[in-house]
Amino acid sequence: MLIDTTVHLPASLAMLDGLFHPPNASEVAHIIVRWLHFVGGITWIGLLYFFNLINVPLQKGLDADTKKKVNPVLLLPALWYFRWGAVITVLAGLTYYAMFILGSDVNNANLVPDVHFNVWILLIAWLTYPIVLFIVEFLIIKKVPALIKDGRVFAIVMFILVAIVTFGLLRFFPAMMSAGGTNYASNKTLSIGIGGAYGILMLLNVWGIIWPANKRIIGGLQGGPPAAPELARQAFIASRTNAWLSLPMLLFMATSSHDWLIFSGGK
Repeated sequence: MLIDTTVHLPASLAMLDGLFHPPNASEVAHIIVRWLHFVGGITWIGLLYFFNLINVPLQKGLDADTKKKVNPVLLLPALWYFRWGAVITVLAGLTYYAMFILGSDVNNANLVPDVHFNVWILLIAWLTYPIVLFIVEFLIIKKVPALIKDGRVFAIVMFILVAIVTFGLLRFFPAMMSAGGTNYASNKTLSIGIGGAYGILMLLNVWGIIWPANKRIIGGLQGGPPAAPELARQAFIASRTNAWLSLPMLLFMATSSHDWLIFSGGK
């Protein structure tokens, strides 16, 4: 009976030869980096929404003694996955962007005679946009408490700053990647260049504001020096900024090659 049921197995497997395409080395690299980017992003953004949608309302209803018991156990592991998920997301995303998207456009441009674009110079120049934006945001949050007292006021300020940086990036890529009268910055380079810049800012918020503040706050609950009272507000503002900024970030990432090509027509 067993022989009868398995006699056709080789023929069945042979039929799959035309359906299954084994990846080559380059495709495996694409898959691994993209998979790491997705897994890291799900972890990071999922916890970001947990903190903003669940934890913030929860904390308002906890008394001081309950916070001492609950928060170290709850928040320290969550913040560990949160901040390292952010690192994996950004590092994998930068790798994919540099090697397979920006690098591809640069290679196409370098086919033009006497054109010698350097992907690493472009990448470093691009990174200055979110880094400068973070420095400005950091100084506002740390040095101008009047602007973060009302979240709506700070939201307007950040909207203006993000809009300026976005406009700058839309001018940056065509200016830096034009050769022979042709703009070689594809829709993917522009979309992920903008969404990725938001992601870099969000990573810097995590490691520069949110985690340092929460580390001191939780340390105070565990018997260490009490945290400065303004740290909670600063961490909240940075976290809420990340939550709102994640929405356009995900939009630009998704529209880089699916559904709707925002920039450069069908390129």
